[in-house]
Amino acid sequence: MAELTNCTKCGKVFVKNLRDICQDCYKEEEAAFKKVYEFLKKQKNRESTLREVVEATGVEETLITKFIKEKRLRTTMFPKLGYPCERCGAPITTGKICSSCSNELHKELNKIEKVEKVAERNKESKSKENIYYTLDKHHR
Repeated sequence: MAELTNCTKCGKVFVKNLRDICQDCYKEEEAAFKKVYEFLKKQKNRESTLREVVEATGVEETLITKFIKEKRLRTTMFPKLGYPCERCGAPITTGKICSSCSNELHKELNKIEKVEKVAERNKESKSKENIYYTLDKHHR
């Protein structure tokens, strides 16, 4: 069954099928893609960075980033084309964060897990400390 929804780009109501944007916005995106691809296809432009492509074509950085993430623009063909890490801003070609940020996050998670294990161990040992034993010295 068809679902009516609003275009995430322009807000117009349309029947949603495979995309979250209306047909008009899709055509605009395709035109922008062709513009970017035609620019990058030229031998002298293959080493362009994201900023250079934005300046040369006038296409928004977010849209070019979307093309890279969808693998429509392959970084194997255009090696300097990347987008910023969401954490530190370093240029990356896949994922959302760079490898150094990923490593930092893993280290922090490991520290948190160790702290939680120690806290759990301390909690278990505390429950054992609350047991008191008495001796009846007068009872034989």
